[in-house]
Amino acid sequence: MTIPIRPRRSALYMPGSNARALEKAKSLDVDCLLLDLEDAVAPDAKDLARTQIGDAVAAGGYGEREIVIRINGLDTPWGETDLQMAVKSTADAILVPKVNAPSDLQRVAHMLSLHNAPSKLQLWAMMETPEAMLNAAAIGACGKDPEIRLSCFVMGTNDLAKETRARLTPGRAAMMPWLMTCVAAARAGGIDILDGVYNAFQDEEGFASECAQGADMGMDGKTLIHPKQLAPCHAAFSPSVDDVAWARKINDAFDLPENANKGAIQVDGKMVERLHADMGKRVIMIADAIAARA
Repeated sequence: MTIPIRPRRSALYMPGSNARALEKAKSLDVDCLLLDLEDAVAPDAKDLARTQIGDAVAAGGYGEREIVIRINGLDTPWGETDLQMAVKSTADAILVPKVNAPSDLQRVAHMLSLHNAPSKLQLWAMMETPEAMLNAAAIGACGKDPEIRLSCFVMGTNDLAKETRARLTPGRAAMMPWLMTCVAAARAGGIDILDGVYNAFQDEEGFASECAQGADMGMDGKTLIHPKQLAPCHAAFSPSVDDVAWARKINDAFDLPENANKGAIQVDGKMVERLHADMGKRVIMIADAIAARA
């Protein structure tokens, strides 16, 4: 499926049980809001959280921010009711927790069809279990099936650490094979992918380092647990002024009539290929989308 180009540098979790947080989210400089009904909400607050998220999304005021509702699993007492609320809302996507295989997404997609979900409503998949890591390629391939509506992976590194007993250490050496596997699976399926959260939100240096690592790996952005993480996250995942200028220069060069049939040309003493121009076009579109939100 064709995914619209839009910035997903930051995706901030907001517990649905916290009405004040849902209101504050309207004023935050964030690309995506993950309105949470799952991990961040205690069992006795699930119904309240569902009502508050439904009311908040219906009231609007979130501007250009992408609204994503994380539901509880369909095998829980709350999952189906969560999904029905999300379908009736004007949310952009539903985040499905603990996706283990394509069948999990197929099941949710089937329910979206039964409930006549609007065509714009997408599915995002939490990649947070050992089974998901082993089935990453097959799950990512769901992005090519328009009936499933998959548009983004979200890495759940805390749950993944819990389930595998791998340690979350600085540099994330133990996580790296799974993170890169999921990046490859996402790209093969034509979808975006967001890095996992950084728990020590007071550790600004450590957070900035992990953001830079995620950007180097090819992640489109990072999930966050606190608003103070927004600025360094955007700094890491936004194209730099130099990157945008270089991308425009390459594309302008290939647009010249004399280069129309060339696969490689020289720009400022460097050999560049058309694949570099294609990469540059995405950089330009992301930069333009960010500028349009300012």
